[in-house]
Amino acid sequence: MTMTDPIADMLTRVRNANSAGKPTVSMPSSKKLVEIARIMQEEGYGQGIEGEPRATLEITLKYGDKKAKTIRGIKRISKPGLRIYAGKDELPRVLGGLGTAIVSTSNGVMTDRDARKKGVGGEVIAYIW
Repeated sequence: MTMTDPIADMLTRVRNANSAGKPTVSMPSSKKLVEIARIMQEEGYGQGIEGEPRATLEITLKYGDKKAKTIRGIKRISKPGLRIYAGKDELPRVLGGLGTAIVSTSNGVMTDRDARKKGVGGEVIAYIW
């Protein structure tokens, strides 16, 4: 059986593992999921990623002192039934710039800050704060 929204599945797995305090979470992998995991790691929400497209992706979540969660919330924005696009001037700011919006652009998957610097818009995939 094929999955209709693997990105939502990934975000749900990360959200559930984070709320349960699990150190790692694994899921089926694809190129886009690896890119989203890479962005999560670069923004400080994860410690490491293992895996490559066509294998199993494993994300090591990051916690602070006394198991304090670094991911407070994670939300899927653009869904298969309703795609949400933003131009270069309309890119969203999550929590006034404290969070991260993941955007899929013609130059690849990147954060909202990187998309603003490069002057490109695209599909808003998710918010992480």
